[in-house]
Amino acid sequence: MKKLTVPVLLLVLALSLAACGKPGPSAQIRITMTDFAFSPDEFTVPAGQAITFSAVHDGSVVHSFIIMNAGTDAGHKFDQEDEANVYWSTEIQPGEAETAVFQAPTQPGEYQVLCGMPGHLQAGMIGKLIVVAQQ
Repeated sequence: MKKLTVPVLLLVLALSLAACGKPGPSAQIRITMTDFAFSPDEFTVPAGQAITFSAVHDGSVVHSFIIMNAGTDAGHKFDQEDEANVYWSTEIQPGEAETAVFQAPTQPGEYQVLCGMPGHLQAGMIGKLIVVAQQ
């Protein structure tokens, strides 16, 4: 009977570790903004789906949540030249909460997420949207 116990324990351990991996795609993005970070800072969504974005702003200055177009990157600072490459964005005042719905990109891939307020990208307010094909 002891010989059976070890394989069963190993199977339970393996399943537990697999469950600790990154979450799968979700039609919801829930985020907290602080000075100067997004928490969490990585989101996985299904391509082309309506995504509900819910944010709570716990910081003391205005923040934005900007998703850049596929294959674009704001570089070291977000400026007027980058505005043409914005896929979706919203701006949130300190102490406020917001819920909005947007359509996820149809092209699978990684998209840069950032706060476009002056100096916030440089301070590390950056993230990643991962768009995955629907199965």
